[in-house]
Amino acid sequence: MSLAESIAPHLPPLRRFARLLAGSQHAGDASVARVLQAIVADPSLFPDLSPRLGLYQCFLSSLTRRGSDADPEPGPAGDTATRSLAALTPEARQAFLLVTVEDFSRREAAEIMQVSERRIDHLLEAAGTEISGQIATDVLIIEDEPLIAMDLKQILQSLGHRVTSIARTHVDALKAVGLKTPGLVIADIRLADGSSGLDAVNEILASFSVPVVFVTAYPENLTTGSRPEPTFLITKPFREEAVKAIVSQVLFFDQRAKPRPGAQSASSPA
Repeated sequence: MSLAESIAPHLPPLRRFARLLAGSQHAGDASVARVLQAIVADPSLFPDLSPRLGLYQCFLSSLTRRGSDADPEPGPAGDTATRSLAALTPEARQAFLLVTVEDFSRREAAEIMQVSERRIDHLLEAAGTEISGQIATDVLIIEDEPLIAMDLKQILQSLGHRVTSIARTHVDALKAVGLKTPGLVIADIRLADGSSGLDAVNEILASFSVPVVFVTAYPENLTTGSRPEPTFLITKPFREEAVKAIVSQVLFFDQRAKPRPGAQSASSPA
């Protein structure tokens, strides 16, 4: 297989990465085109890595040589993400996007950026702290199990968010929204009185749009492919790192949910 054939499948995600770094489709695509032209002109530039890792390493190396990692402009990431990215140093921005968006491991990100894993950890910690300050918001937790609700509250507060209410039922959730409009909703699926967290969220979304993360012990009941599905799911039992990652992702990209037709009824297990 030729080099061109081996890297071709990885070009669409590289364009996404480039657009997020640059903040615009035009600037991102232009930077990808430049690195491809350089590789074609001199294949020896391609490092002795897997095609995916090598392509990203070539791309970031080309940015460093050109000094073209300027602050992102408003573009495909959305205003919230653009503001958060602009607050980061170029290195922290690259590390954050490699791990959280492109789904590289820390070790892989270190290879791509040609730094140590310790450096990646430092960059990610700095990025997380800065972004949390940028996107801190009021959170409504819809959860009927007190211990789980308190765990979620502690995790969210550690990110700088404010938990304004914990609702145990559908009715409690609607009352809480009436008192304080949240900037994020985290909702269990089945609630204390047998009501549905999905139904509660749908009613909330009928009044205003808001990012939503669902919590469930039975994700297979929601990811069947047979109906509209939640984009963001936390599976019970959850890990603190997973909750932090998902919450930061949904707020970073300002993923506002919309009412879901055919929401799962309260009688369905979830």
